[in-house]
Amino acid sequence: DANESKLDLDIDWPGVFKHAQSVSKTNPFWNELSGSNPFVHDIAASNRNENNKCLSILKEKPYLFSKISSNRDSLDSSGDELDIDCLLRKTSTRRSGRSKSVSDFLDIVDNQRFNPHKTAPQKTTVSDMTWLQNDREAYKMAWLSHRQLTRSCLDLEAMSHSPGWAQTQATDIHVVCKLNHEGGSVQLPDSDINIHVPVGHVLPGQFQEVGLKAILNPPLSCNNELSSTVSPLIELTLSNLNTSEAIFLEVKVAAKVKSDPLSQVMSDIVCFFSLNKEGPFKKLENCYIYQDTIQVKLTDLSHVMYAVIAIQASKIQPPATNVWDYVHRTVSVGIYGPKYIHPSFTAVFTVFGHNYIPGKLTICDIKKGGKSMPPVVFQLWGKHTFLLEKPQDLNISLISCDPDFQVKMEDQSKNIKKEELKTGEMVRQQFLFSMLGCREMHFFVFLVQIKILKSSQVTQFHVTTPDPAPKLSGIINRPKRLQNRKEIKSAPWLLIPTIKYPKFQDKTLSVKTYGVALKTVLRQNKIDYLLEYFKGDTIALLGEDKVKAIGQTKMKEWYVGVLRRKIGLVHCKNIKVIPKEQAMDTADSELTTRNLVEQIALPFKKLTYIYSVVLSTVSESVYDWRALAEVLGYSHMSLDDFNEAHIDKESERVAHVVKKMKQDCHANKKKRLFLYELIVALLKIDCQGLVARLTQDTIILTSAVKLGKSWRELAEKLARLTKQQIEAYEVPHHGKNGAVALEMMWKPAYDFLYTWAAHYGDGYRDVLQDLQSALDKMKNPVTKEWRELTGALILVNCMEVLRASAFSKMEEE
Repeated sequence: DANESKLDLDIDWPGVFKHAQSVSKTNPFWNELSGSNPFVHDIAASNRNENNKCLSILKEKPYLFSKISSNRDSLDSSGDELDIDCLLRKTSTRRSGRSKSVSDFLDIVDNQRFNPHKTAPQKTTVSDMTWLQNDREAYKMAWLSHRQLTRSCLDLEAMSHSPGWAQTQATDIHVVCKLNHEGGSVQLPDSDINIHVPVGHVLPGQFQEVGLKAILNPPLSCNNELSSTVSPLIELTLSNLNTSEAIFLEVKVAAKVKSDPLSQVMSDIVCFFSLNKEGPFKKLENCYIYQDTIQVKLTDLSHVMYAVIAIQASKIQPPATNVWDYVHRTVSVGIYGPKYIHPSFTAVFTVFGHNYIPGKLTICDIKKGGKSMPPVVFQLWGKHTFLLEKPQDLNISLISCDPDFQVKMEDQSKNIKKEELKTGEMVRQQFLFSMLGCREMHFFVFLVQIKILKSSQVTQFHVTTPDPAPKLSGIINRPKRLQNRKEIKSAPWLLIPTIKYPKFQDKTLSVKTYGVALKTVLRQNKIDYLLEYFKGDTIALLGEDKVKAIGQTKMKEWYVGVLRRKIGLVHCKNIKVIPKEQAMDTADSELTTRNLVEQIALPFKKLTYIYSVVLSTVSESVYDWRALAEVLGYSHMSLDDFNEAHIDKESERVAHVVKKMKQDCHANKKKRLFLYELIVALLKIDCQGLVARLTQDTIILTSAVKLGKSWRELAEKLARLTKQQIEAYEVPHHGKNGAVALEMMWKPAYDFLYTWAAHYGDGYRDVLQDLQSALDKMKNPVTKEWRELTGALILVNCMEVLRASAFSKMEEE
């Protein structure tokens, strides 16, 4: 299935199975049937088949958004909306289907009786309400200052001091594999955690989708005086419970029982199992242990299961004081930092209670300049393991080996208590590095020292940082293909003036291919974004790419075409494609670049957006406020028009221009629409990557609002989520009655779509196309009435012809 293959995670599947075969020569689990391990043969046989078809689908972590959405009311949300249930009611006085933003909510506040229990910002007392009611600007500022901070809303002030903080995409290491009757193995990337599925686990013709995920913090109930976890909490998901064979979990753990008789008698490596993440956990009996590897037979199968490996003692007998005294325990540490180093950055020292060290880690408690930062994804810079015989107090030091960099004085040495190590959870310490003077940025090496307090033992290793962020001048030499274009999210301030935006030229489009209509198509029920034409019409085709979308009744493939100054889709089977040289009369299919820009931006007149997100995204991505001001019609603006708060940084000047345009549109809302005019302006200064980003964001938000409770059907179609997983997405948004209110249903829908789209990386065209196809295939497609997603597909397919016609080639400096 094409849609499934596009969701494949970036994993070298052949390599995984080759690894499984190479292990068979040394690993006793792969030998023929033996008395001590009666289930080995089935697994070994199942993995000799190389033709395992492994397809990855999305079964995302449904609680991803729950941390920032606990204790929600209508004020708290994934976005910046205020009481959106009021906005979505059919009785709303706002215009239907138009863009909604902060200004619209303020109108609602003006027009309805103020309800302090529902719409008051948190921490504002009832006695404060009067001045908020009467002072519109004060109300707006109070609301903005108390809104929920989400990952999509960046703190521009904090970000400007250290541009690396713009990298806020959440990560979660997991894998899902589709296996047939022949069975196979699934390995979690970069780990020693495997699932083995024997032949005959499912019936011939049926499939099993096996999901595997590592949750870094193990359950607290499994860490006590008699028990200590030595693996991550492993989440295992199955799509098919119609099974006839058990499956096997194989984990290499970070501990080995000591060889002395007391330890051998008193302790053992065990597997705790539960159907719930929080437990209760029970000990499984079907375990086979070989040195530091345990294999567990799982017979009590469910759609979602949890397992964790632990060292368990029957009792603590002196001289032992803790279960650790019975084992040789290895401690793993990882050093994490931003993708690129900056003049000031944070490195995070992390201790894991197991030997699984992920390549990326989301840090949620970073503070910068006294402010809490949005969650940040840190990269693994270096790792190390060492033997720790018992929980002890540790002292951690990071020492720069380069005179150009230093560790902040109070961060040079930090302690980790033995009680923290006993819990088995991740323990983190942050170290702030800064550059001395105004030297050239470069990578460097620093030393990590781990001292065991009350002992002379010292472990140390060196870590090399990544390179500094790439220079902005590279933006000019980027490939023109938009599919892989990435937005520059941050840049050293001094380099920003090197960006020159091209001059928009209003001229006739340069078209290379045309289509001659083979039949007449006139629709009694007009459909937005679909062309009507007579047999023999010559239609200009804006590119060779095809769009998949539903017509009157079924899914078809379409070209984007122009006829009688209207842009729309034309069914591929209804035209004969011809080159420019064969086109006879092209007068009806001519179009200017200005008309093209104004038409392809039309969907933005009806898309829902979050103003603060749009503002921050544009502010961080546009590098010349004058260029933006000119295309927005503010060419008369000068630096004198800015107050002191907006004069220092280019991002603040850009934000000032956008805010001014927003105010002007709000003052004349019958004729002007903010998002539409902004997109037209960005297209006119060739910010196509930024437009693509805004397009995806607003389409996802609007789709969520349009879907409502139908998002459940979409989740099943798009990512094959089970009912349990769908329910998990909805739990954080439950109201007082234990269910999600209908007007709040867009929130779990948005959480799901946002997470699903993140798997596509920069492939925004695939996101829009796959979403269109999935929505079209629903029982009652929302796309029959709501065609703005089709319009967005037309927009991204017209970007190349726009660039080729409206902008002369920029001269390289």
